[in-house]
Amino acid sequence: MKIKLFLMALMLTFGALTVSYASFPVQRTTNNNVTVVENNEELTSPAAAGEGKSQVTALILVALIGGLGIHRFYLGYTWQGIVQLLTLGGCGVWALIDLIRIITGDLQPKDGSYAKTL
Repeated sequence: MKIKLFLMALMLTFGALTVSYASFPVQRTTNNNVTVVENNEELTSPAAAGEGKSQVTALILVALIGGLGIHRFYLGYTWQGIVQLLTLGGCGVWALIDLIRIITGDLQPKDGSYAKTL
């Protein structure tokens, strides 16, 4: 029973954290029909800010240390990287799925596409 409560609290915590932050410009319209664009630069990760992500580098990271989620940090997906780090890549299942997605080109960097592909 305690384990279920702990897991539910953990899921709610990560769910609330991933929903509350936006690392992209957000448009909001005020009552005066004025559009305000908010861009919180401090919320973007340094990995997402850098350009020139390599598909080969991401593939090597997921193949060697995929259970730690380092490839997710490299591609700019910080929160998924943290969750993978805490769950050891979903006991290896999530890392295996990411390996296949990187090989097929389905898992792209957060800021666009790969600069270097296979």
